[in-house]
Amino acid sequence: MKTTAAVLWEQGGKWEVEEVELDPPGPGEVLVELAASGLCHSDEHLVTGDLPVPYPVIGGHEGAGRIVEVGAGVTEVSVGDPVVMTFLPSCGRCSYCVRGYTSLCDDGAGATLGPQLDGTYRFHARGEDLGQMCLLGTFAKHTVVPVKSVVKIDEGFPLHLAALVGCGVTTGFGSAVRTAELRAGDTAVVVGVGGIGANAVQGAKVAGCRYIVGVDPVEFKREKAVELGATHTAASMDEAWELVSSITRGQLADACILTTGVAEGSYLQPALQLVGKKGRVVVTALSQADQDQASLSLLELTLYEKQIRGALFGSSNGQHDVPRLLEMYNLGQLKLDELITREYSLEEINQGYQDMRDGRNIRGLIRY
Repeated sequence: MKTTAAVLWEQGGKWEVEEVELDPPGPGEVLVELAASGLCHSDEHLVTGDLPVPYPVIGGHEGAGRIVEVGAGVTEVSVGDPVVMTFLPSCGRCSYCVRGYTSLCDDGAGATLGPQLDGTYRFHARGEDLGQMCLLGTFAKHTVVPVKSVVKIDEGFPLHLAALVGCGVTTGFGSAVRTAELRAGDTAVVVGVGGIGANAVQGAKVAGCRYIVGVDPVEFKREKAVELGATHTAASMDEAWELVSSITRGQLADACILTTGVAEGSYLQPALQLVGKKGRVVVTALSQADQDQASLSLLELTLYEKQIRGALFGSSNGQHDVPRLLEMYNLGQLKLDELITREYSLEEINQGYQDMRDGRNIRGLIRY
């Protein structure tokens, strides 16, 4: 079939919206008609080259829609089912999946290589094969993805809101609740209040933190942090240290979650200083691929038993967590509407990313 997609043909280029060819789903795959796709910062990493991928590639890894066709052997979903697509597949059988670490599923190893799990491509244009970001490619009206990458959801849930739970909501929320292991009465600092950090703030609130400090240089984002549950805000980590030290009587935070646009090695020591004894620094933001140096006090790490943890998808389990987060929205315990700053058509995708770079958006959303 023919459909429309936003294609990145080279590093540093613009997203080019054009007609593409899409093959039918193979065994273990499904064809999805998209309702919406979030404009996540991770797709910006494809443009800058911070996340190396083969070009050309169809971007997008945060989406929801309905099943249009199923491939051979697919029994988990049926035509017409509403689904959220998760950017990491879960096979349910590898060593990591059976231990509950589905965000580390072995099938995720090929998420940024371009082709589908069998090594072949579903999208084609200009005589070339097109890769799919995280096996998904949600910057397309229709896409073919592994059934391992979809989560069936309840009929009637607004699909444009469900799309956000495919990455940003689950990653941020999980970074606070699962990776950072925040508990009632804790103090949390979230550095970078964008599409991920905003949901780390929500996760900290649901966990019952007594103090939640949102750190961002953009005033609009600090205001949004308060709307989503932050008790305090600061414009920088230095400013946050004075604040956190004061409100905790010198004990500092239990966790600091780094959800900046790009992770830098220089952020680790200030983050480490924001947490007290047994404090956890959670690195959720992606760094440049060649970033292999960081500044931190090893003595501080040892003497105060502080920890540095990486977080992928917020250490979450898509099949388990996505439906529950949607239920929390239905119960008024989680905010989704407030995350969407502006909606765009697919043809406006480059404007959407410019708005993100300019600090205007918490989350931009493409509506099909």
